[in-house]
Amino acid sequence: MLHVSPDTLRWAQWVLPDEPFHLGGLPIAWQVCARQDVTTPLAQWSAYFTPDVPGEVLAEFLVALDARDQPTAAFTGPELVLDAVTAHGWLRDVDQLDAGATDPTFTSHLSLGEVPPLIQDGDPRALTVEADEAGPVGWQAWAEPVLGAPCLWAGSFSASVPHDLVAAFAASLSSTAPVLRRVLPESTRDRLLRAPAS
Repeated sequence: MLHVSPDTLRWAQWVLPDEPFHLGGLPIAWQVCARQDVTTPLAQWSAYFTPDVPGEVLAEFLVALDARDQPTAAFTGPELVLDAVTAHGWLRDVDQLDAGATDPTFTSHLSLGEVPPLIQDGDPRALTVEADEAGPVGWQAWAEPVLGAPCLWAGSFSASVPHDLVAAFAASLSSTAPVLRRVLPESTRDRLLRAPAS
């Protein structure tokens, strides 16, 4: 299943049956990509999401991507991402104040660091990293209900994903606005605030 924007500069693909790699021990379900112009078939950046990434969070990321005239242009720095989550009460990581945050229950996490292997990015510097050098950095997000427990979901953004798009994802992820759920995750059921649907 492939969804391509009318200008063909961005696309989202359901890749669950085909992807050979995992994030946080979970298979990749969605790959979202963008390119600078139609003269190249290669993506400038890619973002990957496992099956249980909250739907409204993925939707906010796609809406922000769709709203951009230039889907690959970087207009802001990484601080915008951390500002988005701390505005909703998330705590900065004491070990990396400028590159990580977690929600107050320590379940969901966001970190700027070296991207996992196989994360595709159009930056040619990603291909020239020596074995003893750190690779390109990008944002990673995941939910881990208990330290060391399996992840509920994970998302990875390649190094060239514009920070304002990651900030849209992060703002939705950290939002305290109620969301509708038919089934609550077993591992976090006791920590959720529940209200009857109106």
